[in-house]
Amino acid sequence: MKDNTLSRPSRRDMLRWGGMGLAAAPFASSLGWARGLASSSGGAYEGTDEELLDEIQRASFQYFWHETDPRTGQIKDRAFLNGNDVRTMSSIAATGFGLTSLCIGDARGYARSTEITNRVRTTLQFIYSDLQSEHGFYYHFVDMSTGKRWRKVELSSVDSSLLLCGVLTARQYFDDWEIKDLATKIYNRVDWPWMLNKGFAFSMGWRPESGFIRSRWDKYGEMMMIYLLGIGSPTFPVSPETWKAFSRPKVTYDGITYITGKDPLFTHQFSHAWFDFRNKEDAYTNYFENSILATKAHKQFCLSLKSKFGCCDDLWGVTASDSPKGYTAWGGPPKMGHIDGSIVPCATGGSVAFLYEDCMQVLRTIRGKYSQKAWGRYGFVDAFNPATGWYDSDVLGIDVGITMVMIENYRTAFAWNTFMQNPETQTAMLKAGFQQA
Repeated sequence: MKDNTLSRPSRRDMLRWGGMGLAAAPFASSLGWARGLASSSGGAYEGTDEELLDEIQRASFQYFWHETDPRTGQIKDRAFLNGNDVRTMSSIAATGFGLTSLCIGDARGYARSTEITNRVRTTLQFIYSDLQSEHGFYYHFVDMSTGKRWRKVELSSVDSSLLLCGVLTARQYFDDWEIKDLATKIYNRVDWPWMLNKGFAFSMGWRPESGFIRSRWDKYGEMMMIYLLGIGSPTFPVSPETWKAFSRPKVTYDGITYITGKDPLFTHQFSHAWFDFRNKEDAYTNYFENSILATKAHKQFCLSLKSKFGCCDDLWGVTASDSPKGYTAWGGPPKMGHIDGSIVPCATGGSVAFLYEDCMQVLRTIRGKYSQKAWGRYGFVDAFNPATGWYDSDVLGIDVGITMVMIENYRTAFAWNTFMQNPETQTAMLKAGFQQA
């Protein structure tokens, strides 16, 4: 069947423009049990926080297991909430989150360990040998079956970095020589100085038709991982001085002062999915504490819209996501995009490790009160509007992924502890000037 999906703009583009076999049995039983914890009358969620967190993670794992080409390991950018999706566009960022989620699923026993290990090995084999790339960087979107560039999308520095974070997590977690060897080769062949394009800050990407994208990662956002991966490279490193290449503007909102760009909340989440910034600071700030402040400010911003959109203590959170008019970058503070009262579950799901009680209150409300339409096989729908009755039909791999990984970091610090065992990441943070706070 022909895929008529249009390649959607990346989050950063939006900002610039203004079959598991018998292993399925545990899923079936656990999800049936978990649905019984949500009130059938649309009231409060009846289970414990731990039960809900596990339920979300099991559903997330299903996405990364089923919405994948098992021959290549490449994971769909998006899929229908309840599966049966025939679209074939893969996101390399979703694959990065997926590799980390497979590690979590193995640690939690969500599927057979041998099957998960084989899937990870297949994924890395394909990335190394068949996924279309230039200088070790990969195209933002690819065909999940062939690995070829999707239409005219860019070679993406940040999405390649999200993929590499998943690759390096798998290297440290699995006791498998081929996985370790492939992951090392994939990371070591990335030509980080090339992506600087003779500048001090990394380019956002490259296209064979027009060369490097003029926009650079020269302002604080989700891009800290690019710099640290480049600084830590044992083969093609960039100077530790590049850590100074991006500005760190401060804003004050409702008495809360923190570093941020005029960007959605996800920019305070993504690098934190793998790099452990807890109890560390560089010459500028403690980035973990900064994300806590950013989340608090975002909640206050949402509550300030209560009279117009009905946000309240148990229902808030907006970040780049689907909307009734298509994919959009919206959020605040300051207000960006046409905010219409829609709720984006990954805004709080991806911030659980920063502001647990506040975020859990929202997740419990969505799972209880709105579960009939806002919850499905793969967990929370990407976005919904309780006032208008609009519910997205899709889930997005990166939004499922940030929720899955940050929940696990809150529960066990698994992704932090595993990823930070890579000697390159430790070296990078030391070279960038991080010290114990």
